[in-house]
Amino acid sequence: MHRRTTATVTATALALSLATIPAATTVPQDSRDASPTRTPVGALGAADDPADQEAVREALRGAAAQAATRVSVQRSSPSATAQDVPGPARLPSFPRPDLDAALDQLVTDGAIGVTATVETPTLRWSDAAGTRDLAGRTPALERSPLRVASNTKMMVATLVMQEVEAGTWTLDTLVDDVIPGLFPDHPGVTIRHLLSHTSGMPLGTYELIAPYAGTDPEDWDAFVSAIGRDYSDAEHIAAVNAAPWVGEPGAQFSYSNAGYVALGMLLEEATGEQVEALVDERIRRPAGMGQTRVLDEPGLRGPALHEAMYVDGRGWIGLDGFDPDVFSHSGSALSTVEDLDDLTRALLSGDLVSEESVEQMVTPSSENPLGYGLGTYAIPDPCRPGEFLHGHDGASFGSLSLALSSRDGSRQLALGVTGRDLTVAQDALYDLTDLLVPMLVASC
Repeated sequence: MHRRTTATVTATALALSLATIPAATTVPQDSRDASPTRTPVGALGAADDPADQEAVREALRGAAAQAATRVSVQRSSPSATAQDVPGPARLPSFPRPDLDAALDQLVTDGAIGVTATVETPTLRWSDAAGTRDLAGRTPALERSPLRVASNTKMMVATLVMQEVEAGTWTLDTLVDDVIPGLFPDHPGVTIRHLLSHTSGMPLGTYELIAPYAGTDPEDWDAFVSAIGRDYSDAEHIAAVNAAPWVGEPGAQFSYSNAGYVALGMLLEEATGEQVEALVDERIRRPAGMGQTRVLDEPGLRGPALHEAMYVDGRGWIGLDGFDPDVFSHSGSALSTVEDLDDLTRALLSGDLVSEESVEQMVTPSSENPLGYGLGTYAIPDPCRPGEFLHGHDGASFGSLSLALSSRDGSRQLALGVTGRDLTVAQDALYDLTDLLVPMLVASC
């Protein structure tokens, strides 16, 4: 296993859920590894650095652009022939990228476990590489579940839109009308603001764990202890209420995990059921997501991929004690890449909510580079110029995941990776674009 020394930003840790990682200040280039400028993260720091977040967004757009260029070149080849596939345009057929080799390369470079899938009307590919944990005794499987972090937001947003359709509330219902006094200094926050990350509240995760992570920015033991605590939803809300907000409700986009914690609380207040039960009844079963669960306790069983983080000077640190309550309703789901495909297909096809609701979810709700709507965001579709792929990503402290679908629900791709380098501003152990770009090409 080697560590990359290029400053490549990985493409899937995008939608600002990367902000859940502790970050620190950029330092001048030094002699360590004779590498370009690196950003040591440290166990605590400015967890929502806007410049770093924009670099991550730009990396994803770059991956989509690379894929689009490859597709364009291959389509112009004299050997390209049209396929009789559904959709507004016939897609030319060309040799499939070597997806298996790209998957294996991530493990060679330093990922612990990788699982991925691409599904189209003419292709169904899935594979896994690496191992389930640091011990390396059991192989990762195609159906190995992993923590999918902020992909949970698509599920919570879907539940909210179901309540809107049922007439429980509207998108412009004030949070204060559902749970009075939840944000006492910001009574103008609406359900739409929470869904679209325009409430003005901070991220929330950093504010939640900071009091328990010690004062030494390099104290990783204290950090691991802090993310292993059992946090209540009320503590999430108290943390953001005690912190400065970035703006007034509706004024700007600012990604917030705490906003989705609040949405989960609203759902439980309105339905009298736990979010875990709602996901099971209204999303997992209808979409056929057999291995998806919403967790609230540490520990993973069976063939799951276990999380770990890499730290300079310490090496690998296992995260089996991580408590998903750190993210709560914003990111506590366990799922497989196959289930993530089923989720985006069912959602975009209108099987979980009405077509009108789907359109609201995929339409950008504010000026933001991600094209973030209501629980989903968009990247340019490299297969069909002018169209988009829709979905979400998830970045926990030891895992990454991504789920995307074409707007018509006919093409999906999803990937999951365990093992993250938290001592740099990107995952220098490997470059996920090495797998993501050929997956995007294959999705055509």
